[in-house]
Amino acid sequence: MLVVKALFWGSLGALAWTHAGYPLAVAAAARLRPKGVRKGEIAPSVTVIVPAYNEEAVIGRRLENLLALDYPGDISIVVSSDASEDRTDAIVEEVAAREPRVQLLRWERGGKLPGLNKTVAATEGEVVAFTDANTTWAPDALTKLVRNLADDDVAYVCGRLTLQSADGANREGIYWRYELWLRHSESRLGSITGGNGSIYAIRRSDYAEAPFGHDLSFPPLAVKRGRRAVYEPEALAYEKPTPESADEFRRKVRMLPWSWGFLLSGKPLRGVPPLYALELVSHRHLRYASGALHVVLLGTNIALVREGVVYQAALGAQAAWLALAAAGRLRAPVPGAGIAHYYLLMTTATLASLVRYLRSGASLTWEKAEGTR
Repeated sequence: MLVVKALFWGSLGALAWTHAGYPLAVAAAARLRPKGVRKGEIAPSVTVIVPAYNEEAVIGRRLENLLALDYPGDISIVVSSDASEDRTDAIVEEVAAREPRVQLLRWERGGKLPGLNKTVAATEGEVVAFTDANTTWAPDALTKLVRNLADDDVAYVCGRLTLQSADGANREGIYWRYELWLRHSESRLGSITGGNGSIYAIRRSDYAEAPFGHDLSFPPLAVKRGRRAVYEPEALAYEKPTPESADEFRRKVRMLPWSWGFLLSGKPLRGVPPLYALELVSHRHLRYASGALHVVLLGTNIALVREGVVYQAALGAQAAWLALAAAGRLRAPVPGAGIAHYYLLMTTATLASLVRYLRSGASLTWEKAEGTR
């Protein structure tokens, strides 16, 4: 029983640390020893790249939004089309015919990341910024992003994505606000451990062809080079989330195999300082392992239920939480039920995506999430 008890307490401790202990510790450390960014009013030339696959419903609106930015420097907008089969390319060409700042680069169907790499190589802006086709930027978003690059220590900066009200019962917005608070603390401490694809920028000289995607690869890469990856909360972007938690579950199962490939490769921990390695393990590795940790916790708890009142109380708490999640699934008017259901789905998604990755790896191609356009 000693091994079973060690697994029980280890899984419980890991879950408590990644979801509560680590965020509180980082927030406290950032308040005690904040590391500021030397921002400046700079205006290097910027290439904004929009990856797109069958985005006819939103691509025109996206281009008009980017053309309306109040960035004071030179800006070019390039749509990287992954062999779109609808009217995406035609719409971009129509805009480009009247607006020289817009350009279409169409590639053979090969996936988002290869297309981004080829598009970066084919453009010339001093700074490369990236966004999604269904995102909307505030007018000063690019200016707020780029001002962080006045600090020579900063290689990468991501902005603040605000999820607009969903049409259904998805609780992603609650989790995202928690994640942004944690990201802000990590940035103040030194560097963030991950970005987001809706709004980010990197110096061209710091760009690298990352094998596992930009969001997870670029921040550790910057730290390995003695640079920083920071979060700019005043650079605002907006997106519509998936309507239901079940939709978000399917989206994460599609997305997370890339994260598993990155984490299991061991590459993020190589060559980074010990403190940042602890941040990566605490925020990324343990967070993605939450589903497996919950399975271990429940299994060992059942095996230990006769070992005393502590284990009985723990099993009762887990049973109550599962019942609350079931109530959320049924949309019962019980306080906290929707959040419990969302959390159960998302932790299950980490397991489902791991199985998917082990079976077939991470797909280079992608489909847009339903309900987000």
